[in-house]
Amino acid sequence: MLSTGAFNALLKTLEEPPANVVFILATTEPHKIPATIISRTQRFDFKRITAESILQRMIYILDQKNVDYDDKALKVIAKAAEGGMRDALSLLDQVISFGDNNVTLDNALLVTGSVTQESLFNYLKFVLSKDTTNALKEIQQIVEQGKDANRLIEDLINYCRDLLLYQQAPEMVSDGELGLLDDKFKKLSQQINVTQIYQIIDELNKQQENMRFSSHQSIYLEVLTVKLTQLSTNSEADRVSNVDLSQIELLKQKIENLQRKVDSLSSNTIQIEKNNEPRKQVRKNTTKGQKNVKINLSQVYSVLNNATRQSLNELKQVWPDLMNMLSVTQRAIMHVSEPVAASENGVVVGFEYAFLCQKALEDQELIDTLENGLDRLIGKVPSLVLIPVENWPEIRSNYLKQRKNGTVVITDDTNEQSQDNNDQSASTQPTIIQKAEELFGTDIVEIKND
Repeated sequence: MLSTGAFNALLKTLEEPPANVVFILATTEPHKIPATIISRTQRFDFKRITAESILQRMIYILDQKNVDYDDKALKVIAKAAEGGMRDALSLLDQVISFGDNNVTLDNALLVTGSVTQESLFNYLKFVLSKDTTNALKEIQQIVEQGKDANRLIEDLINYCRDLLLYQQAPEMVSDGELGLLDDKFKKLSQQINVTQIYQIIDELNKQQENMRFSSHQSIYLEVLTVKLTQLSTNSEADRVSNVDLSQIELLKQKIENLQRKVDSLSSNTIQIEKNNEPRKQVRKNTTKGQKNVKINLSQVYSVLNNATRQSLNELKQVWPDLMNMLSVTQRAIMHVSEPVAASENGVVVGFEYAFLCQKALEDQELIDTLENGLDRLIGKVPSLVLIPVENWPEIRSNYLKQRKNGTVVITDDTNEQSQDNNDQSASTQPTIIQKAEELFGTDIVEIKND
């Protein structure tokens, strides 16, 4: 690159160029050329030459010179040249000098400083199998051979890049571009997944940046090796997570089968009682045989009075994260639930199955876990109201009718106003009516007897 003074002198020449002179300037840093020079010149960008083209050119030259060569050695040189024909021919000349007019793989690796494909394969194999000891031994052996640490990192990055390309688009990867496309490489590409490749390349890039400012590069290589062997344990954690999900799905299927059997047994019992006993007695026995869910309409209406779509959407967004905080048993109960209404201070949760809703109501530890999880996720602890989802349309419809008619519904929790999931009915005590009239006046409160 020319200095500023040299560029100024060149500029004077370019302003009055001689007729018989053509200046050809080549640089790898065009951004450093002053704009005054660029505006008075023509620019030609030279692209990198493919490894396959470099390989074929070297074969042609060696055939013309009657020099024996190893195809693998030429592939190593072509890849090390990084798209530059001049660099490739310079490396080829050095390899020929080392081998007494013969191009061998060992000499090519020695001149280029590259690590053998077998060493790269063995290292990644040990990393994937979490064999830290052998991986460290492989690194030590490579360093003892005089290989540069930065060159080793670069070769590992290229090797992982080749694995990724071969997995995603094998037809776009040729043997010439890859350098060596052997059976070990193909086998390794089947054992490693995309996520692991991303993680390994990311760690290699980080260590490459750290090694630029360190004089103890071998230590960084050892630390890198230990980290990579531990990264592979993430896939094991994913498998454990997948096992948990499969267990949840299995529990879900068992619950559904159990629900169908319970429904079948209940219908058979009702049919037998109808044939042998009076109708009223059948209703009485059926009620005793079922465990009904008591719905606190007071709490439901309290949530609906202040419910907003924003609060509901906020809860739905964090609901999957809330489920992940539960144990496997708790998730088996809550997996068929979802929030159906929400306000700043409360949330109505609907359950697909009534018996799971009842089980959740009886599990205080589950309720506490849900409240603690909501506190961590949204920063507040709304009161939880659990109902069977089959009752939700009727509850919502009744509430909307009352609001439309302008009827003020006043409830008192001490009276334990509740709704049965089979027969939704609310009892209003005289004290509630009196309190409503005192608060709102007799002109507003409307009393209806069903």
